[in-house]
Amino acid sequence: MIQIIIYSIIIGVIGGGCIAAGAARMFHAPEVQAMGAFRTLGEMNACNGDPIAHFSFGLGFFFSSAAAAVGTGALTQDVLHRIVPNWSAAALLIKNKNPEETVWNPRKMMLAGAAVGAVVVTFLNTLSQIIPEKLSLIAQNVLTPATSWLLNPVMPAIFWLAAIDAGKTVGMWGTVLGGVSALISGNAVPGIVLGILIGKSAEENGYKSNIVRILIAIVVVMFIAIAYFRGFFTQFVA
Repeated sequence: MIQIIIYSIIIGVIGGGCIAAGAARMFHAPEVQAMGAFRTLGEMNACNGDPIAHFSFGLGFFFSSAAAAVGTGALTQDVLHRIVPNWSAAALLIKNKNPEETVWNPRKMMLAGAAVGAVVVTFLNTLSQIIPEKLSLIAQNVLTPATSWLLNPVMPAIFWLAAIDAGKTVGMWGTVLGGVSALISGNAVPGIVLGILIGKSAEENGYKSNIVRILIAIVVVMFIAIAYFRGFFTQFVA
């Protein structure tokens, strides 16, 4: 058990610090090369710099990650991509509500992410070890369906409401791309996040902007490629 705790702290500090710093660097793209996940940026933007929103968003995935750790003995990607960045942002925003001085600061996010990562990874790994095997099986059978409900349809509904609340243009793009994404991949969240980004860019720069046109073209090509490789067109015609 001591060995697991030591390894968990080391992994949590390194992984959490790097992921949180990468998420902060993405706010400075394209001037600064970023190394975070695109979905992480969209999800953090959806929280609008509210520490409660960041914490509650991460909390939902914390429960699902705990269930996965207990049931399978492995950590999900949500631990580093969703829990650590959002809880790090929440911790920084409690004292300073200005995102540009906190969430956008790679150094501060790295330190917060290292601390959060160490605590979260250690807790989840320790939890998975102390739970008896029979209870692990029960947790897997009971909590896994709950996790599926959280990811679909709860999360898509939250992001869609955020898009609607952001205005008509953002709401339209979020609704359209969310629907397309749901048809092609079965998950509306990526499409809604892309819709929010395109809608906001269109509101600020207009549709004549090269950035907006390039972004739309990339999204269209991306969805066509995903649909092709998933066999969507064949199933649609059939």
